[in-house]
Amino acid sequence: MNVTRCGWVNSDPLYIAYHDEEWGKPVYDDLKLFELLMLEGMQAGLSWYTILKKRENYREAFDGFDPEKIIRYDDAKIEELMNNAGIIRNRLKIKAIMNNARVYGEISRDEGSFGRYLWSFAGGAPVAYDRESLKDVPASTPQSDAMSKALKKKGMKFVGSTICYAFMQASGMVDDHVRDCFCRKEGALKS
Repeated sequence: MNVTRCGWVNSDPLYIAYHDEEWGKPVYDDLKLFELLMLEGMQAGLSWYTILKKRENYREAFDGFDPEKIIRYDDAKIEELMNNAGIIRNRLKIKAIMNNARVYGEISRDEGSFGRYLWSFAGGAPVAYDRESLKDVPASTPQSDAMSKALKKKGMKFVGSTICYAFMQASGMVDDHVRDCFCRKEGALKS
């Protein structure tokens, strides 16, 4: 069967499965949202495809993205991660995950739920957009600007507006599947 997908998908079965089964599907679990936001931050300056191919390595290296474990990392763990060829060995990005794990805990405590806090920037429910083609998909929006500003104010790193918008797309806060993509949701669409 020949189906039409968003133009950013290549022919790798891993990427096809990510597009078809994950991207744009709503995620509400706090820890899964934390993992996704951290991986989006690791993408800075790279492609998502690069990170996706290393996602399992990241999960193993960062203890399943468990913030309670990550906040206990020390200099020896940083060096171990810097020597891990399965991840992007960028000291600033590694330290950002450690820092962001601490902020995750603060947000969870102060806001009651990390996920609910993040979803508030999308109005609490998924929004499906009517994008004719990839050229119609923005790199950021006022909502991702607000999320980025708020997360930075709380102390998070690698959470610029473009990263936040990619996170919002990936986590299903917004559905940016283009008009002819078979995954596009029907119904109330915004243009």
